[in-house]
Amino acid sequence: MPALSMVTLLAFSGPAIAQETPVGLWKIIDDVSGKPRAILRITESAGALSGKLEKLFREPGDEPNPRCIACTDARKDQPVAGLTILTGLRRENQSMVWSSGEILDPESGRIYKSKATLTDGGRKLEVRGYFGVPMLG
Repeated sequence: MPALSMVTLLAFSGPAIAQETPVGLWKIIDDVSGKPRAILRITESAGALSGKLEKLFREPGDEPNPRCIACTDARKDQPVAGLTILTGLRRENQSMVWSSGEILDPESGRIYKSKATLTDGGRKLEVRGYFGVPMLG
Protein backbone atom coordinates (compact mmCIF):
# COMPACT_ATOMS: atom_id res chain seq x y z
CA MET A 1 0.00 0.00 0.00
CA PRO A 2 1.28 3.49 -0.73
CA ALA A 3 1.87 6.07 1.95
CA LEU A 4 -1.53 7.06 3.18
CA SER A 5 -2.28 10.55 1.96
CA MET A 6 -5.69 9.61 0.63
CA VAL A 7 -7.19 6.23 0.02
CA THR A 8 -10.53 5.82 -1.68
CA LEU A 9 -12.55 2.80 -0.76
CA LEU A 10 -15.29 1.72 -3.11
CA ALA A 11 -18.22 -0.39 -2.04
CA PHE A 12 -17.45 -4.01 -2.93
CA SER A 13 -21.06 -4.71 -3.76
CA GLY A 14 -22.88 -1.54 -4.69
CA PRO A 15 -25.78 -0.78 -2.39
CA ALA A 16 -29.20 -0.32 -3.96
CA ILE A 17 -29.96 2.62 -1.64
CA ALA A 18 -27.81 5.23 0.07
CA GLN A 19 -25.61 3.72 2.72
CA GLU A 20 -25.61 5.43 6.13
CA THR A 21 -22.57 3.66 7.60
CA PRO A 22 -19.26 2.35 6.27
CA VAL A 23 -19.83 -1.06 7.89
CA GLY A 24 -19.28 -3.76 5.26
CA LEU A 25 -16.81 -4.84 2.58
CA TRP A 26 -14.85 -2.19 0.67
CA LYS A 27 -12.37 -2.40 -2.19
CA ILE A 28 -9.24 -0.31 -1.55
CA ILE A 29 -8.19 1.63 -4.64
CA ASP A 30 -4.59 2.85 -4.84
CA ASP A 31 -4.70 6.66 -4.98
CA VAL A 32 -1.67 6.78 -7.32
CA SER A 33 -2.24 3.91 -9.79
CA GLY A 34 -6.04 3.69 -9.53
CA LYS A 35 -5.77 -0.10 -9.24
CA PRO A 36 -7.54 -2.23 -6.63
CA ARG A 37 -5.15 -3.15 -3.78
CA ALA A 38 -7.21 -5.05 -1.21
CA ILE A 39 -10.59 -5.83 0.31
CA LEU A 40 -11.23 -4.25 3.72
CA ARG A 41 -13.99 -5.37 6.10
CA ILE A 42 -15.22 -2.56 8.32
CA THR A 43 -17.09 -3.50 11.48
CA GLU A 44 -18.56 -1.50 14.35
CA SER A 45 -18.32 -2.26 18.06
CA ALA A 46 -19.45 0.06 20.86
CA GLY A 47 -19.81 2.93 18.37
CA ALA A 48 -16.25 2.64 16.99
CA LEU A 49 -15.29 1.39 13.54
CA SER A 50 -12.39 -0.93 12.80
CA GLY A 51 -11.16 -2.33 9.52
CA LYS A 52 -9.41 -5.61 8.74
CA LEU A 53 -7.72 -6.50 5.45
CA GLU A 54 -9.54 -9.57 4.14
CA LYS A 55 -7.79 -10.06 0.80
CA LEU A 56 -4.83 -8.55 -1.04
CA PHE A 57 -4.67 -8.16 -4.82
CA ARG A 58 -1.11 -9.04 -5.81
CA GLU A 59 0.80 -8.12 -8.96
CA PRO A 60 3.11 -10.65 -10.63
CA GLY A 61 6.41 -10.62 -8.77
CA ASP A 62 4.88 -9.31 -5.51
CA GLU A 63 5.48 -11.17 -2.27
CA PRO A 64 2.60 -13.69 -2.19
CA ASN A 65 2.09 -13.50 1.60
CA PRO A 66 3.56 -10.21 2.84
CA ARG A 67 4.07 -9.57 6.55
CA CYS A 68 4.07 -6.29 8.44
CA ILE A 69 7.82 -6.28 8.95
CA ALA A 70 8.02 -2.53 9.61
CA CYS A 71 5.28 -2.57 12.27
CA THR A 72 6.47 -1.76 15.79
CA ASP A 73 3.44 -2.89 17.82
CA ALA A 74 1.72 -6.27 18.29
CA ARG A 75 1.20 -6.46 14.49
CA LYS A 76 4.96 -6.81 13.85
CA ASP A 77 5.70 -9.73 11.51
CA GLN A 78 1.99 -10.58 11.24
CA PRO A 79 0.57 -11.43 7.78
CA VAL A 80 -0.86 -8.32 6.12
CA ALA A 81 -3.90 -10.30 4.97
CA GLY A 82 -6.03 -10.49 8.11
CA LEU A 83 -4.40 -7.46 9.72
CA THR A 84 -6.52 -4.80 11.44
CA ILE A 85 -5.33 -1.51 9.94
CA LEU A 86 -8.17 0.85 10.89
CA THR A 87 -9.27 1.43 14.50
CA GLY A 88 -11.24 3.81 16.68
CA LEU A 89 -13.17 5.84 14.11
CA ARG A 90 -16.25 7.47 15.66
CA ARG A 91 -19.10 9.23 13.90
CA GLU A 92 -19.18 13.04 14.12
CA ASN A 93 -22.74 13.87 15.24
CA GLN A 94 -25.19 12.65 12.57
CA SER A 95 -22.85 13.46 9.68
CA MET A 96 -21.29 11.11 7.15
CA VAL A 97 -17.87 11.72 8.74
CA TRP A 98 -16.02 9.44 11.16
CA SER A 99 -12.89 10.73 12.89
CA SER A 100 -10.53 10.33 15.86
CA GLY A 101 -9.29 6.96 14.62
CA GLU A 102 -5.97 5.52 13.52
CA ILE A 103 -4.86 3.81 10.34
CA LEU A 104 -1.76 1.69 9.81
CA ASP A 105 0.31 1.70 6.61
CA PRO A 106 1.59 -1.91 6.60
CA GLU A 107 4.45 -1.08 4.21
CA SER A 108 6.03 1.62 6.38
CA GLY A 109 4.68 0.52 9.76
CA ARG A 110 3.55 4.10 10.37
CA ILE A 111 0.35 4.77 12.25
CA TYR A 112 -1.57 7.88 11.25
CA LYS A 113 -4.56 9.64 12.73
CA SER A 114 -7.50 9.02 10.43
CA LYS A 115 -10.75 10.43 9.21
CA ALA A 116 -13.30 8.80 6.90
CA THR A 117 -16.10 10.36 4.88
CA LEU A 118 -18.91 8.58 3.02
CA THR A 119 -19.49 10.16 -0.40
CA ASP A 120 -21.39 9.45 -3.61
CA GLY A 121 -24.57 8.47 -1.78
CA GLY A 122 -22.70 6.05 0.48
CA ARG A 123 -21.02 4.17 -2.39
CA LYS A 124 -17.55 5.58 -1.73
CA LEU A 125 -15.58 6.01 1.45
CA GLU A 126 -12.65 8.41 1.47
CA VAL A 127 -10.17 7.62 4.21
CA ARG A 128 -7.48 10.13 5.08
CA GLY A 129 -4.39 9.37 7.15
CA TYR A 130 -2.55 12.36 8.58
CA PHE A 131 -0.10 13.69 11.18
CA GLY A 132 -1.22 16.64 13.29
CA VAL A 133 -4.32 18.14 11.69
CA PRO A 134 -6.36 16.65 8.81
CA MET A 135 -5.51 19.50 6.41
CA LEU A 136 -1.83 18.47 6.52
CA GLY A 137 -2.48 14.79 5.66
